[in-house]
Amino acid sequence: MNDADVSKQIQQMVRFIRQEAEEKANEISVSAEEEFNIEKLQLFEAEKKKIKQDYERKLKQVDIRKKIDYSTQLNASRIKVLQAQDDIVTALKDATTKELLRVSQDNNLYKKLLKGLILQSFLRLKEPAVLLRCREVDLSLVESVLEEAKREYADKAKLKAPAVTLDKRVYLPPPPTSAGSLGLSCSGGVVVASLDGKIVCENTLDARLDIVFKQKLPQIRRGLFG
Repeated sequence: MNDADVSKQIQQMVRFIRQEAEEKANEISVSAEEEFNIEKLQLFEAEKKKIKQDYERKLKQVDIRKKIDYSTQLNASRIKVLQAQDDIVTALKDATTKELLRVSQDNNLYKKLLKGLILQSFLRLKEPAVLLRCREVDLSLVESVLEEAKREYADKAKLKAPAVTLDKRVYLPPPPTSAGSLGLSCSGGVVVASLDGKIVCENTLDARLDIVFKQKLPQIRRGLFG
């Protein structure tokens, strides 16, 4: 084999090796491109999923905030409604209290009422001796009906009439002087207690009004507000 043949064979081998190298390089390039695309797609999907989760989380937060705001506004509205209802009930009670003043201004009517309140107090206590307290302006009226109330008590209770001590040192508060007057006041009635003070029957018009309002408040609310 001469030099020309050797050179030719070497060139063929070089071409073969170069061709294999190029094919291998192309194969590596294609494989790398595929791996890159796969990884890029995975990263894209991961980021897309992360963005979606973040969006859903923020959307949920907005929804929760809306519900909280709605609940807060609803509660505030309910409180306003309840406050307005309470104001109406309070105004009604105030108006009723003013009407009580008219009762004590009608001398005949109030005299009968005082006797009934005193008699009722005796019947509740059923004590042999009691202390009776009234407003100073009512003292003469109370004195005028006291004996009759004692007789009616003895007849109804079938007991001896109680010995009554009329308190002329400490009186119940006076009538209100005006609608907006401050300080203690009493619309009328009496307070009767056992001499030891352990049993007290508060039979004033104001106390009776408070009892009626507490007992009838559900009906009053239904009548006013449905």
